[in-house]
Amino acid sequence: MLASKFATSAASRNAWTRLMSTSAAPSSYKLVVVGGGAAGLAVSSTLSRKLGKGEVAVIEPSRIHYQQPLFTFVGGGLKDFKDTHRPTSEVVPPEAQWIDQAAADIDPEANTVTLADGSKVSYEYLVVAAGIELNFGGIKGLKETIGKNGVASNYSPKYVQKTYEFLQDVRGGNALFTMPATPIKCAGAPQKIAYLADELFRGKGIRDNVTINYYTALGKIFAVDKYADAMNAVAKSRDINVNLFHDLVEVDGAAKKATFKILGSGPKAGETVSVPYEFLHVTPPMKPFDFIKNSKIANAAGFVDVDQYTLQHSRYSNIYSLGDCSSLPTSKTAAAAAAQSSVLKLNLLNQIKGNKVPAAQYDGYTSCPLVTGKHKLVLAEFSGYTGSPHETFFFNQANEHAFSYWLTADLLPEIYWKSMLKGTWGGPSSIRKVANPTSVN
Repeated sequence: MLASKFATSAASRNAWTRLMSTSAAPSSYKLVVVGGGAAGLAVSSTLSRKLGKGEVAVIEPSRIHYQQPLFTFVGGGLKDFKDTHRPTSEVVPPEAQWIDQAAADIDPEANTVTLADGSKVSYEYLVVAAGIELNFGGIKGLKETIGKNGVASNYSPKYVQKTYEFLQDVRGGNALFTMPATPIKCAGAPQKIAYLADELFRGKGIRDNVTINYYTALGKIFAVDKYADAMNAVAKSRDINVNLFHDLVEVDGAAKKATFKILGSGPKAGETVSVPYEFLHVTPPMKPFDFIKNSKIANAAGFVDVDQYTLQHSRYSNIYSLGDCSSLPTSKTAAAAAAQSSVLKLNLLNQIKGNKVPAAQYDGYTSCPLVTGKHKLVLAEFSGYTGSPHETFFFNQANEHAFSYWLTADLLPEIYWKSMLKGTWGGPSSIRKVANPTSVN
């Protein structure tokens, strides 16, 4: 009875929050944050406390907030899907106004954001943290077959549970895993699930019946050489075939056939090759949202055009951006967003207060925890600007390690909910000073 009353009370509270998020919302704010994902909440949580109640608005259409780094674990059968999400009403900071709509346009000349219903929200300062759009329509036949015919993707909450379901159905044949040519978020995820599938097949005693192929449109398995060497060694030890410069262009679900275009400059460049599959994990191509791409704040590629060190817009000084929608030339990860958020908040607050101090600078730090099995993980940390490793711990993080797995699977999710979304986690730089003071790696 008590649990029922509590659940009813919580549901009523969430419904009331959603109602108040838009019904009484003013049309002008000191700061508007477009996006209620990890990056947007890391910024809005801190700045809404600093600027005061009602001064910050968060524009976010989704009523569910997902901790996306856990999706690989769900797809591999290592985590429950229920652990990956919470109502947006529970994670938006209480001092901020949640506007429960999508952004449709940004006018940096008028300092306004147009919402999906046509109304406008004015701002003095703007932070764009809208993420990146999954483009399932960018591959012929994929939209029609995703979620059935053995085709799944860990990148979507709609299909991530299908990954583990379809992997369990495999008895033999080809298991294919793909990586597109476009910029994507969490660039290690396309191969991580291949290692988990290998472990699953071995556990079921059918590994000899399954051929695992990893197809990447890129020219190497990982961008940073140190970790590329490590992952090539892992793939070789697991008998996983790595196919470079192969971009998935079509899926025929009825025939269970995947077609790849060969990229690069080799003798077969431009040709296509079709491969039958029993299981196909697709990483969809991704693209900037149209409301950013079609606005004056975008660069030629459609991302928000910001200085890579200060995160301030290159032309509009009252606009900042971070995370997947920004032009920052580093790997798009939650770890990168955390580090970016600390720099952005410091620079924006100094600007708001009129402090004439040198700008804080972001060094391109990012991290990609490459899970290779249950209790095994390669913890890649590096600067996307220099390509150099930037490891937090004293041991060689290119080696598979149980500690790295525990950190990623168990500790970081807690940090995500309890610290990053509340604006108090800006990355491991302070830990690095203690855990790896001489930067031995």
